[in-house]
Amino acid sequence: MTVEDLLRSPALQLRVLAGESGLGRSVSWAHVSELDDPTPWLLGAEVIMTTGMAVPRTAARQRAYLERLDDAGVSALALSAQLHVPPLHRAFFEAAEERGMPVLEVPLAVPFIAIAQEVAAAVREDASHRLGAQLQVFGALRWLAAEDLDTVTLFKRLERLSGYDVYLCTRQGRPLLPGVPVPSLEVIPSEPDAPPTIPGGFALPVLAPGGPAGFLVAFEREGARPAGLAVVQHIATVAALQVAMARHERETLRREGAETLAELLQELLDPAAARRRLARLGLPLETESALLVVRGAPDDALRRALGDQPHLMLRRGADHYVLGPPDLGAAIAAVPGVRAGMSRPFPPGEPLRVPQREAVWAVAHAAETGKSLVHYGDDTTGRWLPDDATTLSALVDHVLGDVLAYDEAHDSELLTTVRVWMERNRQTENAAAALHIHPNTLAYRLRRFGTLTGRDLGSSAAFAEVWLAIRAARQLGLLGP
Repeated sequence: MTVEDLLRSPALQLRVLAGESGLGRSVSWAHVSELDDPTPWLLGAEVIMTTGMAVPRTAARQRAYLERLDDAGVSALALSAQLHVPPLHRAFFEAAEERGMPVLEVPLAVPFIAIAQEVAAAVREDASHRLGAQLQVFGALRWLAAEDLDTVTLFKRLERLSGYDVYLCTRQGRPLLPGVPVPSLEVIPSEPDAPPTIPGGFALPVLAPGGPAGFLVAFEREGARPAGLAVVQHIATVAALQVAMARHERETLRREGAETLAELLQELLDPAAARRRLARLGLPLETESALLVVRGAPDDALRRALGDQPHLMLRRGADHYVLGPPDLGAAIAAVPGVRAGMSRPFPPGEPLRVPQREAVWAVAHAAETGKSLVHYGDDTTGRWLPDDATTLSALVDHVLGDVLAYDEAHDSELLTTVRVWMERNRQTENAAAALHIHPNTLAYRLRRFGTLTGRDLGSSAAFAEVWLAIRAARQLGLLGP
């Protein structure tokens, strides 16, 4: 039944005072209320009848009263003529017209019970149809078990049986289940406990542990017979079950992905086995992959940033290792406070020894420079260094071996001092300030370094050799940020 159907009843003699554009609103019940705010006890789609005792006297409060009822999903407000209705202000009528909220006048000779009986009779006529739809929708769990329906097919069937077009979204308005459309943002409730009725349908929370996962919005489909709130509530329950199943599947894949990435980093999988595993976990094999090392990103923030993009993620200490398409870098770089390093792209399933070294070097460079993301190769010096760890180790031992041994034996910082001095373009004052030491102390350490290495840092050749050796040590992870 609609508000317009009530108007057509000759026995009721109702008259429209305002809000004529909302006469198509559905009516599920009619109830008398003389409360200033009856909304906590309403489900929506009611006709609220009052003798006028509940209607405020000031213009602002009259408008607020009508808007409260409309926000709660009330279908129409019916005012008894010639009783206690105060003078109605223009603001009241303007609000009714703006919102399409029907305001009806009930003749004094027509008792409220007559309107309630009219609505109840219409509800009884529709009860058998609603019961049939409810029984079929309640069978959704059986369909899932017996027919193994995918999400899209399941909700299309629920739409046909319920008479509603169904939409799902997270609380932020993003897709909640794959294949189910997202409603427009303006119909998403601001709070999970908001009244369920909205113009043209219902909006209900999709419950999950820790709070609602999102909302289900159901709009009455033109030409269909909507089955009512009870059916929509059950569809929301089915959606909650689907969300729980999807979360469980994602968590299982996340654990399997972490285990696979750990095995890849330890080179326990040959390339063929690695590609089979990556394909099963949803990573594309037709495009190149990249390895990222991420610092400063909480687990939740990083997972939200990656979203549904294909990836494997493993936590090692304070770092996260992420394997996936190179475009993951942009999503990770957007996380506030993150420092990330990315390897060069490589074929999926290939050993990660070299990409791991590249990503570790790049994240150290990101931490050093304050950049959110550094790609390996961004540093112009790094391109001249070989990928082979044995060659890099030989360079470090040959040039810096005695200094490393001296620093370890004496708990000194000769190598760090030289690195900082070089990075600051050999500006003694700046380097000393960064190291929090006196310039004379810096000069002494530079001389001691030259003595141990046998290299005069004033020579261009010696300077280049030492700089390359320091970059090689960083690439091997022998130096901190």
